[in-house]
Amino acid sequence: MSKKIALITSGGDAPGMNAAIRAVTLQAEKYQYQVLGFIGGYNGLIDNHFITLDCHKVDDIIRKGGTILKSARCPEMLESHGPKSVVETLDNNNIDALIVIGGDGSFKGCLAISELWQGNIIGIPGTIDNDINGTDQTIGFWTAVETALDSIDKIRDTANAFERIFIVEVMGRNCGFLAVESAIGSGAEHIVCKEIIEDEVQFIDNLLVNINKAIRNHRTDSYIIVMAENSLSFSAHDLSKKIERYTGVDSKAAILGYIQRGGSPVAPDRVLATQLGVAAVEAIKENKSNIMVGMLNNTATETAFSATSYSNTYNQKIIRRLNQLNFNLD
Repeated sequence: MSKKIALITSGGDAPGMNAAIRAVTLQAEKYQYQVLGFIGGYNGLIDNHFITLDCHKVDDIIRKGGTILKSARCPEMLESHGPKSVVETLDNNNIDALIVIGGDGSFKGCLAISELWQGNIIGIPGTIDNDINGTDQTIGFWTAVETALDSIDKIRDTANAFERIFIVEVMGRNCGFLAVESAIGSGAEHIVCKEIIEDEVQFIDNLLVNINKAIRNHRTDSYIIVMAENSLSFSAHDLSKKIERYTGVDSKAAILGYIQRGGSPVAPDRVLATQLGVAAVEAIKENKSNIMVGMLNNTATETAFSATSYSNTYNQKIIRRLNQLNFNLD
């Protein structure tokens, strides 16, 4: 039986969201399902603002960053009337299933809708932070890593030329995976993320000692520290000043910021987005609901929305990742 699917991209944009939109649309057409793409995340559902998606609308979008459906935060979803308005739109348009491409906050919205609506609700993890349980990587993560690597490599050139210390802050919200992979891939001397900090004062003391040893022993012409946002009680700029006072070496902070969200998605993100877009439509075909589709060990998985939130299990995953490479944890 033909079905009508509502599709949104929600929360922070991530490279590869367009690839997921394309995959959902093409797989839906295979089963003669209709796809309505609502504009601006949950806001589009509340305002009943949508376009009809077909193979022509998604042609050649796989290589583009951002999202053709736009994205936004939606404060109304935190109020009781928000989910009710979404359900009203879904019912008025005779929607059978809702696919949400987004992160943890977007999936909380799915849970709120599921309490009021009987249709199928499927999540696709799209966030550069990689802070979702139930999948090894999220859509956009590897592109963000590549963008960070390119920036760090350029900063290293300047750091070597002036024999400076640089703290490079990357995104991640409350998760250190982006910082970890960027640090490993760029050959950084140190990493700062909350998962490996038990005592902030002790951590900073050890960091200062290690930097001083490296400088005094001439182990490197520069010293790069990759720092996850929100990992300390003070800013990357404040850390650079602390290091400069302790070592006497010119120290600078570089905040990469929103540059990490943009750009054409790299191959792993395009492939992951395609796999998950197809899996989402297959889950609808099988009448499944209230789950996120993901990939674990190269196998498609399904995780209940209630189990997708970032948890302390990430601490051990990150520490194991760093220990594999004997990375500096002090």
